This record gives sequence, C-alpha cells and structure tokens, in this order.
Amino acid sequence: MSFVSRFFSAPDGLKLHVRDYGAGSGLPVVCLPGLSRNAADFDPLAEALAGGAAGQRRRVVAIDYRGRGRSDFDPDWRDYKIPVENADIDAVLTAAEMHAAVFVGTSRGGLHVMTLAVRRPALVRGAVLNDIGPVIEPQGFTRIRHYLRHMATPGSLPDAIDCVKKIMSAQFPALSEADFERHARATFEKADGSFGLTFDPKLVKPLDKLNLEEPLPPAWPLFDALAEIPLLAIRAENSDVLAPATLAEMARRHKRCATYVVAGQGHAPLLYDKASIGKIAEFVADVEAQAKVAA
Repeated sequence: MSFVSRFFSAPDGLKLHVRDYGAGSGLPVVCLPGLSRNAADFDPLAEALAGGAAGQRRRVVAIDYRGRGRSDFDPDWRDYKIPVENADIDAVLTAAEMHAAVFVGTSRGGLHVMTLAVRRPALVRGAVLNDIGPVIEPQGFTRIRHYLRHMATPGSLPDAIDCVKKIMSAQFPALSEADFERHARATFEKADGSFGLTFDPKLVKPLDKLNLEEPLPPAWPLFDALAEIPLLAIRAENSDVLAPATLAEMARRHKRCATYVVAGQGHAPLLYDKASIGKIAEFVADVEAQAKVAA
C-alpha cells in the first residue's frame, strides 16, 4: 500500500482513521470526502500528489469522518453534523502535526473546508471545492437522500460493481470499467477484503429532518471566509448539486477563484482521471509558489 493507516482520538474519544500518504518538503494536502464517502476516494489523487505531481513530494492525509470507513460509528446519530465532524478534523490535524495545508473537499468535504476557513483561517492555505458551493440544489440533495435510504449491501466485488453502475451510469457516461471497479472498491470494500456498507446507515437520519420541498438556505457568508485564500472550484458537467450559475457567481465574488468543469461526470467528480489530477496538482503548485513569494 502507498499509505499508512493511522488512528487518532476525536474530542469525545471516538477512534478516527486517516490514510497518511508519503512525506516530503512540499506543502501538505488534506483530503475531505463527501457525506457517506471515505478516504479511499482520494487514492489516485493522493498517490499522485505524494509522488511529486505538483513539483515535489509532499504529505497527503485523507480523513474518514466518524461513522465512515474505518472510523468508529457514533452511538448517537445526532452527532453526524458539520460542527462535530469539523472539530474531529481539527483534532486529527493537530495530532498529526499538520498546521497548514491545501484542502481538497468533495461535496460535504467542501463545506468542512469553508467551515475551517472560518474557525482556523491560517490552517487553510488553499482550497479545492469539488462540486460544492454555497448554494446546494435541492434535487441533488433529494437524490442523495434517496439512495442512502435504499443503499444495497453487496457481498462481493461483482455485486458492488453492479450496484455503483446502477446508481451512477446515467450521470457518469465517461467512466471506464476500471473506474467503476475502483469506485466500487472505495464504496464497499472493507479493511479485511470483504464487501458491505462502509458507512453507518444512521447517517441518513439528520437528512430526514430537512424539508427539501423548499430551497436550502444559501451559505454565501461561509463561502466568503475563503475570500483571501486561493480557490479552485470544480463542477461536474452533469451535476445536480452545483448549478452553473452558482459556479459563475463563486468566480465573480472571489478574486482568486479558478474554475474547472469535469466532462462526462455527475456529482461528485471522482478525481481519478489524469486531467482532474493534473489540474489540482497545478493548483497546489501555484499555491505553494505564491506562499514562497509572499514569505
């Protein structure tokens, strides 16, 4: 394996897992997954960045939130919320001695990046928001809630591949068979090699309280916390979560915002393809170069 599994304690004592990739003198990168996702999602990107894709080797850490991946499930589902998880991220990074980094946040992970920019602005040297912004389209949220409620529990790799194809094929026509297999493993493969759910099914309970018949409240003040931080905003061509108009407004409001659209994918871009990895690596290198000039 190209990473080391490490475990840290949350503020309330839960065990939290991270994938820790590589080392080096480059500016570190922290990867934060989506709602029900886990650290395995970032394996191709993390390997590339740790291996020098952005000009030099660097440490990359990908975090499993509580209730996901190899982290402990929370006995109280009401703790599956942004403030609690954000405090977990803070505790992990402090214990891992990561005091400044570029953050890559997919979907919910992007909300965590914006929240960290409010709470600890010096920590966030650059931000990549992967198919997420301050306005979330309700149809996308409705779709996510539905499939979390009815997620199958495959017991083998072929079943897992079939499951992700049924969920994703309409929005992700550009994926190869290798992509589907990689995503099936990231979604359903456990540490012991067996297959099944890798998240707590109770994650859906907080979503049940949302009235998705009405627009979700926008979070532009949260986004504005990134105003002085270099930003790369990524949108999937077929996204039902981040609208083109929202992406355009993000670029208009943020003077250091670059944008990138991933063709042939939906919410959220997998970041497996060379073009997306190259775009993020270029952004990380630019952030690092700007920091050196400022110093």
